[in-house]
Amino acid sequence: MSTYNIVKEVVYLANKEVETIETCNCTVLHEDIINKVRENMIDEELLYDLSDLYKVFGDTTRVKILHVLSISEMCVCDISSLLGIKQSSVSHQLKTLRQAKLVKYRRNGKVVYYSLDDNHVEQIFNQGLAHIKEK
Repeated sequence: MSTYNIVKEVVYLANKEVETIETCNCTVLHEDIINKVRENMIDEELLYDLSDLYKVFGDTTRVKILHVLSISEMCVCDISSLLGIKQSSVSHQLKTLRQAKLVKYRRNGKVVYYSLDDNHVEQIFNQGLAHIKEK
């Protein structure tokens, strides 16, 4: 028979209570659950890759660029003008987004147009947006 105690941890920030977190103080592990989860865990290298992908979404400028590209393909000049960001900054962020395979480009003469790489990118963006709107 296992015993459980619900423990309330209080998180303090600058001596002010920020959040109360409920945790369990277990004396017995649930081996069946641990084994089931262990068998279904994703390879650690894939988790690192996923973490890197999510890091790309950690920059407001990149998120803005993804947002405008979800509406229409655009060239660097147009993105820069629309968002009020220097072209060099837009280009730098687009390079990061390209390396993460979130955006692609096509050339039309001297103009380079950027767009989302595929539908998955828009789905990731929209899922994140839906999640924060729930709160």
